[in-house]
Amino acid sequence: LVNEGVLTRDQADEVVANVRRALESGHCVLPHKLPNGSGDTIEPVDWGKYTNASLLDDVETGVPIETIRELASTMEQLPEGFDLQGRVQKIMDDRHRMTAGALPLDWGYAEIMAYATLVREGYAVRLSGQDSGRGTFFHRHAVLHSQKDGTAFVPLRSIGKGSKNFLVIDSLLSELAVLAFECGFSTADPTVLPLWEAQFGDFANGAQVVIDQFISAGEHKWGKFTGLVMLLPHGYEGQGAEHSSARIERYLQLCSSHNMQVCVPSTPAQMFHLLRRQMVRNCRKPLVVITPKSLLRHKDCTSSLDDLVSGYYQRALPEVDDIDPAKVKYVLLCSGKVYYELLHERRAKKRNDIAIVRVEQLYPFPGPELNELLKCYDKTDELVWVQEEPKNQGAWDFVKPRIPAMLDRPWNLSYVGRESSSAPAVGSAKLHAVQQRDLVDRAINFNRTIKK
Repeated sequence: LVNEGVLTRDQADEVVANVRRALESGHCVLPHKLPNGSGDTIEPVDWGKYTNASLLDDVETGVPIETIRELASTMEQLPEGFDLQGRVQKIMDDRHRMTAGALPLDWGYAEIMAYATLVREGYAVRLSGQDSGRGTFFHRHAVLHSQKDGTAFVPLRSIGKGSKNFLVIDSLLSELAVLAFECGFSTADPTVLPLWEAQFGDFANGAQVVIDQFISAGEHKWGKFTGLVMLLPHGYEGQGAEHSSARIERYLQLCSSHNMQVCVPSTPAQMFHLLRRQMVRNCRKPLVVITPKSLLRHKDCTSSLDDLVSGYYQRALPEVDDIDPAKVKYVLLCSGKVYYELLHERRAKKRNDIAIVRVEQLYPFPGPELNELLKCYDKTDELVWVQEEPKNQGAWDFVKPRIPAMLDRPWNLSYVGRESSSAPAVGSAKLHAVQQRDLVDRAINFNRTIKK
């Protein structure tokens, strides 16, 4: 409310003090407490229609270009005299050019547009995290601030009406408290898209008990459903052991019986369709999104307006270059940021005998989609899983038994990545660069006879 200019900081402090006094005196602070029943569970919302669809269902999530341009125009209307900081103004100007088709779409544009279209369709969107308004990596800018008087403005709130609107909260520095609250909140209303963003994906471990006890197992233990989305920035940019890994392996270990989804979108359009799928599909399951850091403004990590207009979230993405399948010696499988490094190196080396396929959804594992993408490479049986994480972390241990079990024909499956480690990453930027260079080289120059 302070960010949106509804309350001053002093007024907000007074509200907090009043609530604290009420709690300490033993009074109820819930404004809409449900009446006491006779022992039966009281469910204020009917979840029935949201429990029959399957996580394997595809649903069209494209939006007409006219709607996108109308929403973009609405969000460009700032209050009179509202002056933006120079770099933020450039981001807004670039988004205007993206809407006009003069620039390719970046991650921030696609994400904001996903929220805008959902609000326009009658859903509410609730996003919380330690720096969610701006985005830790300076990409979102859902909250704008005037350089004249410091007032805040949220363009997305110009779209919805009443409770079916957009709310963004810069939360306190407690992953456990905030994720626990958002998890509980998410069970109350399936028409709200609830998102919690970790400042770095690593920091979610401060709330691991909530993930273990409630998010991954709540449906199995108590029949409690949630569509909660966890946005976990992940990627090895040499920032050390506490700022690299979202611990993908931990979420995959919790996956069973279609209890949740773990996705690694690698393009802005994929993020757009993934967020929309979470609401448009009548299926409410927790969604763990492994989001990027350096890719938020990567020159190759872009999409077009046409990519938003039609289509759906693709669980696996094919080779993008004009590679002759008959000449392919081996296929690289990967997820996330490392794809762009592999692509850059392959092009630099002019290697036209390597195909790169992206796994965009790790769970449920996309066996049928991979079979479809791999069937053209019938002159090779070499398949290489490439990851940035150490061998005992990341997705390797999860995909290793599933790839041979779910693919139609046998492949020689190999691993390229960091060696096993007790820590997620090294603390030396120089050593990190050496390791990263090495794993990319080993992937591009792969030889199964000398693999480690």
